[in-house]
Amino acid sequence: MPHYILAIDQGTTSSRAILFDKQGQSLAKSQQEFPQIFPADGWVEHDPEAIWSSTISVCQLAIETAGVDVNDIVSIGITNQRETTILWDTQTGEPVYNAIVWQDRRTSELCKALRDQGLEQEVQDKTGLLIDPYFSATKIRWVLDNVEGAADKARAGRLAFGTVDCFLLWRLTKGQSFKTDATNAARTMAFNIHTQEWDKELIEHFGIADVLFPEVMDCSADFGVANSEWLGAEIPINGMAGDQQAALVGQACFSPGMVKSTYGTGCFLILNTGDKAIKSNHKLLTTVGYRLNGKVTYALEGSIFVAGAAIQWLRDGLKLFADAKETQSLASKAKNDESVYLVPAFTGLGAPYWDPDARGAMIGLTRDTSVEDIVSAGLRSVCYQTKDLVGAMALDGASFNKLRIDGGMAVNDVMVQSLSDLLDVTVERPSVVETTALGVSYLAGLHIGLYESTDSISALWEVDKSFTPDLSEQVRDKRYAGWKTAVERVRTKAD
Repeated sequence: MPHYILAIDQGTTSSRAILFDKQGQSLAKSQQEFPQIFPADGWVEHDPEAIWSSTISVCQLAIETAGVDVNDIVSIGITNQRETTILWDTQTGEPVYNAIVWQDRRTSELCKALRDQGLEQEVQDKTGLLIDPYFSATKIRWVLDNVEGAADKARAGRLAFGTVDCFLLWRLTKGQSFKTDATNAARTMAFNIHTQEWDKELIEHFGIADVLFPEVMDCSADFGVANSEWLGAEIPINGMAGDQQAALVGQACFSPGMVKSTYGTGCFLILNTGDKAIKSNHKLLTTVGYRLNGKVTYALEGSIFVAGAAIQWLRDGLKLFADAKETQSLASKAKNDESVYLVPAFTGLGAPYWDPDARGAMIGLTRDTSVEDIVSAGLRSVCYQTKDLVGAMALDGASFNKLRIDGGMAVNDVMVQSLSDLLDVTVERPSVVETTALGVSYLAGLHIGLYESTDSISALWEVDKSFTPDLSEQVRDKRYAGWKTAVERVRTKAD
């Protein structure tokens, strides 16, 4: 009897569903973009109903495309855009406001006030995070303060908070399951990563104690059962992880010192630190890599807000090309002096700057600057930002000579070669670049015994192509110095 796992990958710009077999091979994939909502400068929202409807649509289409019997799907895994915040009425199941996306910066002033209260050290010590609008807690507070009726529902004990995984689980199980996993909980700024519990003191500090928080589970667990109305059969849900941690699993980075970088809407570099939660002194985040059988594996993470989103802007905003696939050819024709720098601080700068008020800029334009030059600058901006993260990790005592990459941009050879050149490390692209979805399918499979252990998952990982650095140190340093100069021009605050 065949065994398939349905992986739901609910991302920032699209919802995807991929059906995997036991060998980790994709049988079918469906993807659907949904609208981005920008109500004000630095604000980013999604319609939760668009998230839900697109998720169900892609799941149904993936199953139909694969042509498999739905009864042969033995489990569902859910991975998701992290930190994005949804609050809903537990009696009606209806959200009280749009999803406030991780990129959103509307709580900058609230975060400043919390820092001024002297809470930064307590937050970092307990959660591994910095006080920033990026995380969920201040988004919850904003809804309570600004959405009519939200605070009243919270006081009545009927306002639930969840990241997107939790919201989808609630909907899939028709309100029977209100759970999340440790990796998503770790991104809320309200979860103690050392005790593995919601932190009551922080929740009181943030003024969100009346809100209902979900039960926190391992990444492989009994999360609930999807109602047969949605996919044609009842299917257990056994895997859950935030997208970047799911990619860490999909890349089989199970040993301390292994590192992966995912290039999707944003870019996220995660280094496995084993059972040690390493505190960063250089503005990186300490987080949960994954939690299996009650045991926590920690990680050090650097987060970049805009990676693929910069390419999306060049496509949809400036209309320089029709399809992102064209960027490889365009960039390969760019002039080699690389004098143009694009700093894509559309919603501020993430690690290691944490400057929510910085805004994007293009530096070095001349009369002969071409579309090819601008596209190349867009691709290279992702590489430069990654180097910023690697430099911060090195200052924290973490170094590596091999990087595993994934995500939509990982298929672009020009970008990946530039990444290897700039970092001066070997970059490996796996045969399956959909490692976020793959990782959560592995987590689901682990719980039901489809995989015996993480070692059996590691054995399935295969490299598609390796890229080795081919740039002199002098040129590398010159280009990076140009990037640092460009970044300083858009900064609004000193380190």
